[in-house]
Amino acid sequence: MSADVGYIIGIMERLAPERMAEGWDNPGLHLGTPSAKVKRILVALDPVEEVAREAVDRKADLLITHHPFFFEPVKTLREDHPAGRTAAILIRNGISLYCAHTNLDNARGGINDYLASLLGIGDLRALEQPERLRYEKIVVFVPVGYEDKVAMAMADAGAGWIGNYSHCTFRAKGTGTFMPREGTNPFIGERGSLERVEEYRLETIVPAELTRQVVKAMLDAHPYEEAAYDVYALNNGRSDIGPGRIGVLPEPVPLGEFVKRVKDSLDLEWVKCTGDLDRLVKTVALCGGSGGSLIDKAAAKGADVFVSGDIKHHDGLKCRQLGMALVDAGHHGTEKIATDIIKRHIEGHIKGTDMEIEVMKSETNTNPFILL
Repeated sequence: MSADVGYIIGIMERLAPERMAEGWDNPGLHLGTPSAKVKRILVALDPVEEVAREAVDRKADLLITHHPFFFEPVKTLREDHPAGRTAAILIRNGISLYCAHTNLDNARGGINDYLASLLGIGDLRALEQPERLRYEKIVVFVPVGYEDKVAMAMADAGAGWIGNYSHCTFRAKGTGTFMPREGTNPFIGERGSLERVEEYRLETIVPAELTRQVVKAMLDAHPYEEAAYDVYALNNGRSDIGPGRIGVLPEPVPLGEFVKRVKDSLDLEWVKCTGDLDRLVKTVALCGGSGGSLIDKAAAKGADVFVSGDIKHHDGLKCRQLGMALVDAGHHGTEKIATDIIKRHIEGHIKGTDMEIEVMKSETNTNPFILL
C-alpha cells in the first residue's frame, strides 16, 4: 500500500514540527501537493540540480532535504538559472519537495542531539530556549470511565510529552457537583437536581503553542455538554529544545584528542580549531551548520570548546579572547548526518505497517569545498 505526501509530512512533524523553526526560516512543502502518492523517497542535504536529477534517476516521488529550496522571496523561476532548472526537473517528473531545516536542528532527536551523541556528550541542554517554546498545564474534570478516551485525544493532539516519554498524565479521583439549569441537555443528571458524580481530575502538560488544538481535542472527546477545565502558565521551559546544545563528556580529555574524535565521528579529513591542544576539555557546546551567533552564549554557559561550522575569522578571534576552544567542522560536515536522521525516523514509523515505501539516502556529494 502506498502513502501520500501528507502522510509523510505527518511523520516528519512528529520529529521536527515546523513550529520549532526559527522565525526567519522556511521549512515545509515547497513543491508538489499533499495528495500526491509516494512509494520512493530520496533524502538529501541540499535541493540542488544534481540531487533533483538523482531523484529522477532513482524514480523518487518525494525529495526531502534539510536545506530549504525557497529561502528568499522568489520573483522568477527561469530555466536558464539553477533554481529554475531544479524546480522544472522536479515538477515535470512529478516529484514533491519537502524541507526540514532549523526545526530539525532545534528538535529533540534532531541534528544537534544526534551530533552530540556521536561525540559522546551527555546531560544535554539547549544553548538558547525561545520564549515560544514553553509549557502550559491543562487540568480537566472527566467522569469515571471516560478518562482514557479524553487523555488519549489530548496526547494525540500533542500533550503529555516529558523528555522521550509520551502520554504523561496525572489522575486523582474525587466528586464533582453540578446542577443543570433551564436550556441545558445534561449528559448526566436532570435539570433542576443537584448531581454528585465520581470524576477524575486529569492533568497534563502541553507546549504553549499547541494549547488551543489540545483543548479542542479534549472538548471533542469529552462527554459533557460543558466541560470544566483550567489552563495554567508554567515557568519551566523546555531546556532540551532550541538552537544549539551544551553538555559534558564522561571524562575530561585533551583538546587534541577531542578534535580527533570529531574528525573520526563525522568522517572528516580536516577541521579547523583554535586553542591549546593539550588543554583538558569537558563541557562542550555545539551547533550544526552555521553557529557563530551562539559563541557568546556557549562561553557564558561555561563551555570549554564549541563545535560548529562556517566560523568567521573574527569569531575565531573572539573564541580565543573568551578563553573557549573552537572546532570548525564545516557546515556540510556537521549537517550531513541529517539524511541518516530523516531516513531512520521515517523507516521507524512505517515499519510494521502495510505501507510499501522505500527511503533512500542521496549519493550526491553536495559539499562545495575540497582541501588542496
